[in-house]
Amino acid sequence: MTTSNPTTRAPRPYLALAGWVLLCFAAASFGGLFMPGEWYAGLKKPSWNPPARVFGPVWTALYTMMAVAAWLVWKRGGFAAQRRPLALFLVQLALNAAWTPLFFGLHWTGVAFAEIVLLWLAIAATIAAFRPVSRVAAWLLVPYLTWVGFAAVLNFTLWRLNS
Repeated sequence: MTTSNPTTRAPRPYLALAGWVLLCFAAASFGGLFMPGEWYAGLKKPSWNPPARVFGPVWTALYTMMAVAAWLVWKRGGFAAQRRPLALFLVQLALNAAWTPLFFGLHWTGVAFAEIVLLWLAIAATIAAFRPVSRVAAWLLVPYLTWVGFAAVLNFTLWRLNS
């Protein structure tokens, strides 16, 4: 008769989900240290610039979907089995966290544009790496890729309008 040793059991999956949620929202919280403020309010903006009230709900939904996507991939064997897809996820998350201080903190709109292009490419690579592991996880990142694409166009436009 085999008995289960509680010290060798895999962590409970929902605790892992909570960890992914905390990690994604930690990246969001870092960006929250750099609020748009007066500088952003004074920029020339295109007519299609979304109102400020849109960004909070959109990013909340996106960070939640990102966390679930990473968790779905992690559930397929953890970091040991999914090293490349999860490493790409962490790279794109770091790039995500870096954009806000570049744009809102340092007001480096051109550098922020170059960085957001790298972020978009990293998200696309993450989707490609997630797809063989979990199609659902890959699809959960598509709205994020789309929003970051829109944000890149907006970033570029703001850079050009305010150079």
